[in-house]
Amino acid sequence: MDITVSSRHTEVSELLRESTVDKIGRLARFLEGMDRAEVHFSEEHTRRSADKEVCEVTMVGHGHHVRCKVSAPDGFAAVDLAVEKLEHQLHKLKTKLLKRTHANGRKANSNGSASPTPSVVDDESDVQPRIVKTKAFQIKPMTPEEATLQMGLMGHDFFFFTNAETERAAVVYRRDDGDVGLIDQA
Repeated sequence: MDITVSSRHTEVSELLRESTVDKIGRLARFLEGMDRAEVHFSEEHTRRSADKEVCEVTMVGHGHHVRCKVSAPDGFAAVDLAVEKLEHQLHKLKTKLLKRTHANGRKANSNGSASPTPSVVDDESDVQPRIVKTKAFQIKPMTPEEATLQMGLMGHDFFFFTNAETERAAVVYRRDDGDVGLIDQA
């Protein structure tokens, strides 16, 4: 697995970098095919929280994206928390993929789509919102259930995909009541 470690507004020591690469590298055993991992450290400046070191990890492979963001008092503790979260998410993904394989009686298609991670400006004033980030990604056909799984793994409130059943653009989104909604192109 190719692991990239970066930082912003904080220093990453060589010991922390080596420890991170070692611990994140061990996660490859949970699910085959995870090709790449990006680890980003930053420092959060808040008066209320002692957890100021933030660690964001995004793992990518075979069309699946698994992401987590944690904060802790130091970088080493943040990596440990991130690894714990990712272990749980990878186990959950593997279980769902295995269930789908056994339920269909054939090998599961592991080609999901890359999920966008757009930034949304949440401004309640009369100022027109502006587009601050643009992402391009490939969309592969999948069922709404697979899209819901990807949305959950990415930790987002929506997921844009091509509905394999209708072959049209669709969006699944998390509703305020906790359920998931589906918007399908007419």
